[in-house]
Amino acid sequence: MTKTWIITGASSGLGRIMTEKLLARGDHVVATVRRLDALTDLQQRHEAGLHVIALDVTDTHGMRAAVAGAFDRLDRIDIVVSNAGYGLFGAAEEVTDEQIDRQIATNLVGSIQLIRASLPYLRRQGGGRIVQVSSEGGQISYPNFSLYHASKWGIEGFVEAVAKEVAPFGIDFILAEPGPTATKFAAGLDSAAPTKIYDATPAGDVRRGIADGSFEIKGDAARTVDAIIAAADAERPPLRLALGSTAYESISRALEERLRAIRAQRDVAFSADR
Repeated sequence: MTKTWIITGASSGLGRIMTEKLLARGDHVVATVRRLDALTDLQQRHEAGLHVIALDVTDTHGMRAAVAGAFDRLDRIDIVVSNAGYGLFGAAEEVTDEQIDRQIATNLVGSIQLIRASLPYLRRQGGGRIVQVSSEGGQISYPNFSLYHASKWGIEGFVEAVAKEVAPFGIDFILAEPGPTATKFAAGLDSAAPTKIYDATPAGDVRRGIADGSFEIKGDAARTVDAIIAAADAERPPLRLALGSTAYESISRALEERLRAIRAQRDVAFSADR
């Protein structure tokens, strides 16, 4: 059955690949991009199925107008994909206030406002699905990505709570959590000016690994998108979807470590009760 999707950040990376795959199978896509000419080639090949909207996800008013226009034009939208985002690269004290504001405005607030704007329409039509493209970085952390992790851990907490709020309306969520994947993510990093004080720290190790290519990237972008689409098509999708062996192993390891830590604190935890 043909489905209709909204995808933010559709000009490149996973968003672009997802848009191409969905159009190829006959679905309809409302693709948001910052520049309207970013998808000209796809528009020429898929005039009927592709609707392109210029949108900066940090513009909340524009976001609401875009979502309202999409639902008004297409009547029903089955799946909303919150994909727009980027990485801020630098130790916490190296990044500027302006860089922090942009990171949170795009990855966290932009995603929150897209979801908030979509919920009334999904509720009125009797349900739907929201895919939030997060990251393994929504459950684990790398030095030198602290603000990126703040945005991803934040959106995961938001989604987990909202999923409980709207489940009675037939709206469900998927948190897609890719590990390092062969996209243009690294090329799109907003990097802080590095300081020598962090050269001999774990932050410096990650910095060098990115620069010299030794930071291993196992994930395949097309296969990652295939897995997200399959989950979105499923009757009962998982709330969290780890994508790639790196994500599976790193998230598993982090969860096991947290369980060991919390279980060791049982007596202390219970001692704080009234």
